[in-house]
Formats: sequence, structure tokens, C-alpha cells
Amino acid sequence: MTTPVNRGLRHLALRVTNLDRSRAFYEGLFGMKVVWQPDADNLYLSSGLDNLALHQIPPAELADYQPPRGQFLDHLGFVMESPDTVDRMFEQAEKAAAKIVHRPKAHRDGSYSFYLADPDGNTVQVLFEPTISRKA
Repeated sequence: MTTPVNRGLRHLALRVTNLDRSRAFYEGLFGMKVVWQPDADNLYLSSGLDNLALHQIPPAELADYQPPRGQFLDHLGFVMESPDTVDRMFEQAEKAAAKIVHRPKAHRDGSYSFYLADPDGNTVQVLFEPTISRKA
């Protein structure tokens, strides 16, 4: 069997408790831009290479998500061009009063990153990874 060419994991969809708050987080810290908003409950953002869909949880279902009881998604990540870029993002996140999950550190594979939480508690890794960062 021939596997089709995989162009990478370039799309992620998250259900959110407050679409405006999540939009502000991803636009403000990561510079993502709205590429499509078909209605008041759905928003598609992009960095130019990828797509992040934000879907408002319907009001009738919000109670099922509070308080958070854990999540299957361990984390999502944004690839940066250098360790210095990771440090600059860390400074911006601190200035924005984002919740820092893990401070910047070097990893044994040569990568460098820190983790923060988005408005719904999803962990977001800001990552320099030597192989991927050079291709991006």
C-alpha cells in the first residue's frame, strides 16, 4: 500500500469556553490572524502555515466543562526559529500575565521550550526544535 505524502499536522481544532478570550490569547501572543469566521461560534486562525479552529462550546454544554477534570490533549505547540525567540515569547507571556506552566529549559534532544496555559487550561508549548525549526 502506498501512503499519500503527508504535509504535516497543520490543523488543530479546540472547543473553547469563551471564543473572544481565546481569540485574544492566540492573536495577541502568537500573532495568529483570522482567516475565516463563518458565524459567531466558530473562528479559524492561521500563522500562514497552519490552521487553528476555535469552536465555542454551546451555553447548554458549558457546565460539563467546568471545573476541568483533566484532558486527553497533553499539549499543543508552536515552533519557533531559535532559542532566543523562545525567550522573547516567554517575556511576552509574562508581561501578558499568562499562566506559566513550566519555565524555559533546554531538553536532552537539543530542543528548548517553555509551557503556558491558554484561557481554557490547555497546555501550549513554545518550542525551538533543531530539526523542525530549520525547516519552518
